[in-house]
Amino acid sequence: MEDLAEVAEEEVVDSIAVARLYGEPLFDLPHDLYIPPDALEVFLEAFEGPLDLLLYLIRRQNFNILDIPLASVTRQYLTYVEQIRSRNLELAADYLLMAAMLIEIKSRMLLPPRKSADGKEPDDPRAELVRRLIEYEQMKLAAARLDALPLLGRDFLRTQVTVDESAAERLPDVDPIDLRNAWIEIVKRARLNQHHLISREHLSVREHMSIVLRALQGRRFALFEDLFDAARGAPVVVVTFIALLELAREHLLEVTQAEAFAPIYVRLAYQAT
Repeated sequence: MEDLAEVAEEEVVDSIAVARLYGEPLFDLPHDLYIPPDALEVFLEAFEGPLDLLLYLIRRQNFNILDIPLASVTRQYLTYVEQIRSRNLELAADYLLMAAMLIEIKSRMLLPPRKSADGKEPDDPRAELVRRLIEYEQMKLAAARLDALPLLGRDFLRTQVTVDESAAERLPDVDPIDLRNAWIEIVKRARLNQHHLISREHLSVREHMSIVLRALQGRRFALFEDLFDAARGAPVVVVTFIALLELAREHLLEVTQAEAFAPIYVRLAYQAT
């Protein structure tokens, strides 16, 4: 019961006290309370550099970027630079460089223009600054378009699903071209495995010796090539040639040739000349 009473008393004190200091309730703020100037800073606009600030001042007031009123823009620019210079001198260095450039351009515009040696009109002192501002604005717009694209981790997350491969049946990926190629390979193998029936022809040298002798019967001589039947194939030609050699060895026929490269004649050995 005493604990509950203490808790209720602390809640009443906290509702009345402004704050607690070292655990003790504080009901009034000290009159000599010191708050450092840098304790709280509020930046209404954040710029990424001198060009960004200059472009902001031009676009906010709808100035023509090709005809910048440098006096008005420079005053506003210097006001902002003075604010950041009092807080961060290192950050203000780049802005001070741009301020010096604006003052130089303005001073050149106040001086009477001098024509060049070839008689051409002098360039506008603002031309280089305008070129840099236009390029910077294009890059800034391109960066904004890229930033608007969906970004992994910011706009969407990549999901991961664990699939048990042992439970899921994986079917092979078959393409119609793979099926066609497989069919072509089968046809090629079928052509290589064709069956050939080889028969053995029985040829007799003695039989062809008799054929040659019958061909020479009643003839004085015959041309050597007329004794071969080339239409019956190479085996018959070979056997006929062997038969001629065998008949010549047994002196049953004579083979003569009058001179080199002259026709070869064959005749029976026992025929009268």
